[in-house]
Amino acid sequence: MSVQRYPMTQEGALLIKAELESLKNVERRRIIQAIAESRLLGDLKENAEYHAAKEEQGFIEGRINELEAKLSAAQIIDITSVENDGKVIFGATVTLVRTDLETGDEKIERYKIVGDDEVNIRANKISFNSPLARAIIGKMKKNTVEVNTPSGDIEYYIDQVEYI
Repeated sequence: MSVQRYPMTQEGALLIKAELESLKNVERRRIIQAIAESRLLGDLKENAEYHAAKEEQGFIEGRINELEAKLSAAQIIDITSVENDGKVIFGATVTLVRTDLETGDEKIERYKIVGDDEVNIRANKISFNSPLARAIIGKMKKNTVEVNTPSGDIEYYIDQVEYI
């Protein structure tokens, strides 16, 4: 039985590794200290600080396990090592010209196609599983694609494809 691999950018892997490092070396130590201090306060049955600290410890340990599992199943892709042939692929940063087919309005948008755990709309990072990414992956620079959205059909012109 093979393990399901999930694509992740190098940047995404570094962020997960940094969070994991912080949880293991800072938060874990802090919560152990908080538990030790709350034990000194007396009866553990009625000790709210102790129960809160134990609950937080459970959350931290669960998050550590989750991050370790994600990293072990990750297929880390270094987009900068791929020769740019103008094709939209995982990890690419794509500049699109969006045209509303009803109004004719145009807007320039730029997105980086990333793994599900790296999505950050404010930073214009979209999942490779999103409808827009699925519509443009495999297409080439200067191609036009039409994406059906709940608010109507939108046409995108792939203006630029960068492997950065």
